[in-house]
Amino acid sequence: MKALFTYDYGQEKMDSIRALGYELLVVDEKNVTYSEEMQDVEVLVCYNPFRSLDIKKMRDLKWIQLSSIGIDQAPVDVIKEQGMILTNNKGGYSIPMGEWVVLKILEIYKQTHQLYEQQQLKTWKMRTGLLELYGKKVAFIGTGSIAVESAKRLRGFEAKVIGVNTEGTEAPYFEQCYPVRELEEVLKISDVVVLTIPYTKETHHLINEVRLKEMKKDAVLINVSRGSIIDEKALIKHMQEGNLLGVALDVFEEEPLWEESPLWKLDNVIVTPHNSWISEMRNERRFSLIYENLKRYSEENELVNVLNLAKGY
Repeated sequence: MKALFTYDYGQEKMDSIRALGYELLVVDEKNVTYSEEMQDVEVLVCYNPFRSLDIKKMRDLKWIQLSSIGIDQAPVDVIKEQGMILTNNKGGYSIPMGEWVVLKILEIYKQTHQLYEQQQLKTWKMRTGLLELYGKKVAFIGTGSIAVESAKRLRGFEAKVIGVNTEGTEAPYFEQCYPVRELEEVLKISDVVVLTIPYTKETHHLINEVRLKEMKKDAVLINVSRGSIIDEKALIKHMQEGNLLGVALDVFEEEPLWEESPLWKLDNVIVTPHNSWISEMRNERRFSLIYENLKRYSEENELVNVLNLAKGY
């Protein structure tokens, strides 16, 4: 079997894959285009080579393993048409992202940015508007692995963790889960709203002008999913009108965030450059999943994290 990797995980790790019986072709993702040596590639391990690599030419390609959780970069229509399997890295970044969610809630509640600004100005001024996370109702829109790892950590603060998913299915560490048809009611009662739902056609601009108005005036909004789940123009307008206690955004409709975006300068917005998934363990966890799936594939066993292409997640 032949596998194309668009990232080199180092000699030792790549040799461990060769030991499974794979012939490896390694081409940097930035430079990858179709060539004759790819015609018999059966497995593609990558993040996003699809802007330059035409997978329709890869007639033997049967399975694509993404290194990301999100799949919006993948040509899903082509993958479905060709009958390929698509798997992702679900769970690979959930721990650092769970920590990031808790951090941003605390940064907003404890006004750390304002205190840091005071430090730069050498201003000794006690701030009396700090809030506790204890007892707050934190709602996750989407209850996958990122939400679960976040909820696990929030339980230590004795926050009340609730979730929204398709049918209101129970999830670990959640006190209660609601079906998506009750989203508006959940927004009304939540102190913190965290977006961890996959991006699909159905979730595009899920948080729009109408739903922003359903939220508490002093609520916190956090997005670690995909930028287009929020209507950014509606969010900017909503905040300029004095709504929401704070917003933490790690993802945006267009990345990098354009320099003239008002989000950069709004006092109660935290902007980070799609950074929440980074940790010193990311490559180890990512490779561990890739290796496990390649091993399963070579043994003709069921793969981990197979995507439902009809649902888009």
